[in-house]
Amino acid sequence: MIHRYKLGGLNIVLDVCSGSVHVVDEVAYDIIGLYEESTREEIRDAMLEKYRGRADVTAQDIDECYTQIEQLKAAGKLFAPDTFEPIAGTLKQKSANVVKALCLHVAHTCNLNCAYCFASQGKYHGDRAIMSFEVGRQALDFLIAHSGSRHNLEVDFFGGEPLMNYDVVKQLVAYARSREKECNKNFRFTLTTNGVLIDDDVIDFVNREMSNVVLSLDGRKEIHDRYRVDYAGNGSWEKIVPKFQKLVAARGGKNYYMRGTFTHANPDFVKDIQQMLDLGFTELSMEPVVCAPGDPAGLTAEDIEIVKDQYEQLAKLMLERRRAGQPFTFYHYMIDLTGGPCIYKRISGCGSGTEYMAVTPWGDLYPCHQFVGEEKFKLGDVWTGVTNTEIQQDFASCNVYAHEECRDCWARLYCSGGCAANAYHATGSVRGVYKAGCELFKKRMECAIMLEASKAFEAK
Repeated sequence: MIHRYKLGGLNIVLDVCSGSVHVVDEVAYDIIGLYEESTREEIRDAMLEKYRGRADVTAQDIDECYTQIEQLKAAGKLFAPDTFEPIAGTLKQKSANVVKALCLHVAHTCNLNCAYCFASQGKYHGDRAIMSFEVGRQALDFLIAHSGSRHNLEVDFFGGEPLMNYDVVKQLVAYARSREKECNKNFRFTLTTNGVLIDDDVIDFVNREMSNVVLSLDGRKEIHDRYRVDYAGNGSWEKIVPKFQKLVAARGGKNYYMRGTFTHANPDFVKDIQQMLDLGFTELSMEPVVCAPGDPAGLTAEDIEIVKDQYEQLAKLMLERRRAGQPFTFYHYMIDLTGGPCIYKRISGCGSGTEYMAVTPWGDLYPCHQFVGEEKFKLGDVWTGVTNTEIQQDFASCNVYAHEECRDCWARLYCSGGCAANAYHATGSVRGVYKAGCELFKKRMECAIMLEASKAFEAK
């Protein structure tokens, strides 16, 4: 299978199953599009007709191009067959009992009252609570015990707002560090925060211990303050921006993400990206809102079309700034065309419910943070381990080929079947397809591939 598209002034041909990306001229682009359904002679005639009057497009040129396409096919770089489906289930089952990452919900409470919050303002449809050190310690012991031979383990401090349980976060980091040498493990910590409680002590601690930090900012002040308000209804933009700037500066401008959410209020989110850039932030992410159907913050069909155009505008902005020596990173455009994810990850996805789990303040295990509060998805707890093996098996068998609608999609080996939580909340099944999310993902991939291809093309 191939996918052809034009973007950023380039004619791009993606060979889906080999991962090869070809930047070609107009004639080659057209010939590749006809190759599977037309004979060599039919293609020659069609090209001579289309490019009639062009001295640089002769029958010989067309034949030479056709021969090169045949050579690429023989080399497995064009029209490569899909040989992955037979091994998809086997690959994921091998890691079903090895955990590499936990999302620790150290605080099911928050000091902001964001209207679009998928976690019900941090309560996850339940009671407000904070995690005790004892529960957190047991969670870390569970991770160590179930991580097999993995050396690098990942822990994300999440909420609600994790800094509302800051002392326990510090204690848990210290405990994990104390066990690294004896267990031959290396912990990588991440913290996601709305920034309200950041102070000098937090900055010092986070920059010393966190491999990454995710900072919540929705961009423009009027957009951010529309939803990200405190319980008195006051916006938080002016309070948190100086704190974020101080933290990022102390961090050397690295290993962080400014993470925003775009909603029905700002499908034109490139303006928010520009605001973040103007504030001095260069490691950026903007995510589509996750909310219940009918929620006024939700994206409409018209918004989706605007967002797709915005992704192209964003790619254009990134090209311009890169060429001007002012590059910035956008999380969803990060792609490695030469040494990217192995076929296991391309087929299996994020590993939710198998390699990755979320832990509630009470020690309950869920497939990921977006399933917390959905009682039927409770896997077990950090003391007894996974007891709901039926649900875990459902996740273990959920690879890209388990989604019927994904089988003929050119982006399947990039999205790996998409987000299980989004699929469930949109369709009622982790094997469903969140169609709006698919449309956005495919546009993001086209833009990401174009950016990398242009970088390689310009380097020649």
